[in-house]
Order: sequence, then C-alpha cells, then structure tokens
Amino acid sequence: MVAGPGDLVFKPRGQWHTFWNAGDGPCRILEIISPGGFEGLFAEIGADPAAMTGESAAAMDARYGLEVDYESIGRLCAEHGLEFPG
Repeated sequence: MVAGPGDLVFKPRGQWHTFWNAGDGPCRILEIISPGGFEGLFAEIGADPAAMTGESAAAMDARYGLEVDYESIGRLCAEHGLEFPG
C-alpha cells in the first residue's frame, strides 16, 4: 500500500508491516496505538536511531513485545533504494 498526503491507513493489530518516507521532504505521521505504552518505542528510536540495530534492537524488542524480521531489512532497502539507520 502506498499512502499520500492526507491519506488514512488502518493496520490491524498483529499485522506484519513497515513504513518509510519515500519522498525527499519531511514526513509527519499520526499513529494511534491502543492500549498505550508503545509510544516509548518511538521516543527511544528518535533519541538514538542506532537503537534499532544489534543487541540494542533485541533489548528494545523484548521491552515492547515486538516480533521483527531483521533479515528482511537488507532486501527491502535494496528493493526500494533505502538506507537503514545505524
């Protein structure tokens, strides 16, 4: 799915997903997550993008109950011309 400015995207709980800003300009996302608590993940990533790699990522996954397919990151970056932080 590709979403543009003003679009609304619904992702049900438990759905595998990823997202990124495919443009050159800034992107703002309003994500509503319920129940609360998961917002801490975004605060951690914002403070230190390298927290998404290595042992830091595994610890973050455990804190927030994430299931991450780290093996897909390289493939997705290559397919879509992306750079992963860290």
